[in-house]
Amino acid sequence: MANKIPRVPVREQDPAIRATNFEEVCYGYNREEAMLEASRCLNCKNPRCVAACPVNIRIPDFISRLAEGDEAAAAAVIAEDSSLPSVCGRVCPQETQCEGSCILGIKGEPVAIGKLERYVGDWKIANSDNTPVEIERNGHKVAVIGSGPSGLACASDLAKMGYEVKIFEALHEVGGVLTYGIPEFRLPKKAIVAKEVEAVKRLGVEIETDVIAGRTVTIDSLLDEEGYDAVFVGSGAGLPRFMGIEGENLNGVFSANEFLTRANLMRAYREDYDTPIFVGRKAVVVGGGNVAMDAVRTAKRLGAEATIVYRRSEAELPARVEEVHHAKEEGIEFRMLTNPTQILGNEQGRVRAISCVEMTLGEPDESGRRSPVVKEGSDFEIECDVVIMALGTSPNPLIAATTEGLETNRRGCIVANECGATSREGVFAGGDAVTGAATVILAMGAGRKAAAAIDEYIKSKR
Repeated sequence: MANKIPRVPVREQDPAIRATNFEEVCYGYNREEAMLEASRCLNCKNPRCVAACPVNIRIPDFISRLAEGDEAAAAAVIAEDSSLPSVCGRVCPQETQCEGSCILGIKGEPVAIGKLERYVGDWKIANSDNTPVEIERNGHKVAVIGSGPSGLACASDLAKMGYEVKIFEALHEVGGVLTYGIPEFRLPKKAIVAKEVEAVKRLGVEIETDVIAGRTVTIDSLLDEEGYDAVFVGSGAGLPRFMGIEGENLNGVFSANEFLTRANLMRAYREDYDTPIFVGRKAVVVGGGNVAMDAVRTAKRLGAEATIVYRRSEAELPARVEEVHHAKEEGIEFRMLTNPTQILGNEQGRVRAISCVEMTLGEPDESGRRSPVVKEGSDFEIECDVVIMALGTSPNPLIAATTEGLETNRRGCIVANECGATSREGVFAGGDAVTGAATVILAMGAGRKAAAAIDEYIKSKR
């Protein structure tokens, strides 16, 4: 029986070695391993995994083709719904989505859907002939703001429908959070991100970098002067949040966004780049999400003793289980039920320690998690040279401030309906710009929904 086959383990770098380099942690499956793991799939008639996938990849279909050794057919199935399979196979939270809904996971281990998607995506990259795709254009133009996962997904779907699509990216490199936010050891930039972006460009999508929406161009000018029929805003959420505690203006305090951007986009981890970043002897990262794990593991690789400080227990950590597991293997210290109250500096205005209090868990809050409560008289200090705040992000207000009639909510997120339509006619939005910081695959799902809605909108105006 297929479900009697144990889940095929994935080879990884030794923790002691990988904690000193930025090479990818997980090696992924080879062909034999991928086909064996694919053979575990029961090919359910009513696959719960598909419904749990934000972009609704026909998972049993691509896996069955992979089990037969037909990577090309498997890649074709995935390509119908996803433009970034190698990315998603690496960074999606499969354990709470497709794999979390796998029937085999009820009494055993689910099919390693993410690792199989990664294998197929990587196979496609290695075997692509880089030939542009010939698509008949329909004479209509759509502008996309941001080249992150939502923008790339929206642009690729629209291009396949025949639209002339141009992406405007604020930074000098393409990929959004895939490029500046996720570390090299989780998502290689040149080998994976750049290749997936090239595949989108082969559909005819044009990408212009160093264009700041709201300054270089505005949504109003794109619609009213540049002849675009619609605009999709997928600008992400790059505005960092802080705690508002004393000492956050000291030298040595970073937002995780700035820290990871310096490390990833500016190649601070490479000795042949003149863009170093200071981590000191000891670095403390405040937060418990995936960004916090990325920041603390990056600090460790840059030479610091790295510690996570989180105000709830480990059971409430929002980060992926795999990322927490990898961090622990690499020697990251976790200080649970700990909350910072002040950052302490020396006479030179640099960080010397972070003052904290111990917490206990009280009643559940609105999110369903138990609220942390301060334990009286539990003040203590953690010596450190750097404090990195990984407390989430919100959208940059520039786009909304320079666009007439574009509604935002109290968190600064663009208000959009399920299909991405905003309060401004012809303007659609999705991903972190609407939801606040979330996952790559949710942003892609929003981009795809918006593409379908844009198509309907433009057709209705003809």
